[in-house]
Amino acid sequence: MADLEAVRTLDVPGPMWHVTLTLSGDPVDLGAIRHGLERLAHERPFLLTGRYGHDRAEVRYWDEGADARTVTDLALRLWDEHRETSGLPQWTVVGVEVMDRETWHRRARRGASLGLSAVAAVTPF
Repeated sequence: MADLEAVRTLDVPGPMWHVTLTLSGDPVDLGAIRHGLERLAHERPFLLTGRYGHDRAEVRYWDEGADARTVTDLALRLWDEHRETSGLPQWTVVGVEVMDRETWHRRARRGASLGLSAVAAVTPF
């Protein structure tokens, strides 16, 4: 619950959105994708969690934006913009979920699994 409280009290100037970005593609070595996600977390410290498998990865983070469309557009570009510098595979986006802070809290109150874990944790599925 400490993570939930920390998110609730973020002091930011604009609306915050929780983003879950899911990618998939040709299978790669698990070590390679793990290291790529760790580098992404280093390059973009907003990363909350990264989960991965041989042919799939998921990243969750908070982002600021005027509306869900703006944040979704940014999320759709994230992987490609960091592919080379983070050593990420050439996978494509197969899912994106963007929700406002209140919706995220409502789900958390209902006990939905929201992927709460240590910040910048990178773990296998």
